[in-house]
Amino acid sequence: MKTEKKIIFLDQADLPTQWFNPLPLFDEPMAPPIDGVTRDPIPPEQLMKIFPKHSIELEVSQDNLIDIPEPVQEAYKIWRPTPLIRAINLERELDTPAKIYFKYEGVSPPGSHKPNTALPQTYYAKREGTKTLTTETGAGQWGSALSFTTSQFDMDVRVFMVRVSYDQKPFRKSMIESWNGEIVPSPSDTTEVGRAFLQEDPDTNGTLGMAISEAVELALNSRDTKYSLGSVLNHVLIHQSILGLETRDQMEKAGVKPDVLIGCVGGGSNFGGLVLPFLPEIIKEGKKIDLIAVEPTACPTLSSGDERYDYADSGEITPMLKMYTLGHNFVPAGIHAGGLRYHGMAPILCRLKDLGYLTPRTYPQTETFEAALQFANTEGYLAAPETSHAIKATIDEAIRAREENSARTIVFNFSGHGHFDMSAYDDYLCGNLEDVYHEV
Repeated sequence: MKTEKKIIFLDQADLPTQWFNPLPLFDEPMAPPIDGVTRDPIPPEQLMKIFPKHSIELEVSQDNLIDIPEPVQEAYKIWRPTPLIRAINLERELDTPAKIYFKYEGVSPPGSHKPNTALPQTYYAKREGTKTLTTETGAGQWGSALSFTTSQFDMDVRVFMVRVSYDQKPFRKSMIESWNGEIVPSPSDTTEVGRAFLQEDPDTNGTLGMAISEAVELALNSRDTKYSLGSVLNHVLIHQSILGLETRDQMEKAGVKPDVLIGCVGGGSNFGGLVLPFLPEIIKEGKKIDLIAVEPTACPTLSSGDERYDYADSGEITPMLKMYTLGHNFVPAGIHAGGLRYHGMAPILCRLKDLGYLTPRTYPQTETFEAALQFANTEGYLAAPETSHAIKATIDEAIRAREENSARTIVFNFSGHGHFDMSAYDDYLCGNLEDVYHEV
């Protein structure tokens, strides 16, 4: 009897040395950020008041491949390459002819894909003389990642964590502080914009848009301080392409090709990182690969949002981006998948949807937790609530393959583990979770 290979590893000598940039693939250039008052395009030097210089340079780069600096390559080796795992037990459970693989990003020190971009952003900021980085975080994965990478490069970080997730996930606070990060529940009384949000609604759950406003205000008003974003922008997705590049190499090693690529989407970083390296095959070679971006019904940005210019933050401090959006003042319900509670979407993913390459899909949270527990009881891995959305879509695709008797190869990004989300699982197991649907 032939034994199927369960885990596909890469040697550290095979770690990618370049990130992949999809921007040259598009016939039309991406819409530029604009000033919210004048509606004029914002020059790069103005954006450098907020972001490190390298982030803005990468934002508009037309180089297909971007060299990864050697210090970043070396730091990546703390946890990369990550394994690609065949979900053989789940396949048997579902009695599907499909092959299911997942890229396991939970092996990073903070437990998610987020350090893939936190590391280079921190490195470049340090090299440019920045002393402190500010940021927002939803469920805490991004804040944990940036705290980890700033500790690696001896920098300070201040993290504004969305209030509802701050209360739901207390051990994220402990993790961030263990890496010498400072964490503040948002909205807070430490910034002008935070005080305004609290005055409007003292009991607000907070949103990523509010937390972004606070972090950006602090960066603009502090010397030697820059803002770092964990999703949405081009440079973030380009950094994240390292996980998709590894996935492509691992699939070649296993002798398989993907028919379906799946990831959850809040701002778009983990899904973008998975699919970007496969775009040349899709766009230039015409290969059929289904790209499924999974959202919560409580915040269905790609599925129900309008494509237009909107602020990236709730306080209208940032430039405006052209993207699918539910509106920068939208306050979603306090679902446990805090990383998916963002009103906007990565412009690169918006472009892929417009071109017909990407299909959004939505699920209520009880269905995603049911899928996560089925996965945990077959494959053993306990997923973050965000990741459970990708698992639910994967199970549905595998069932469809069974019904159609189609031996498809499905790959999803297991973007983070759920070890800090046990209160969410408690709520589900006790029947305390409610499904929330955004009304269009």
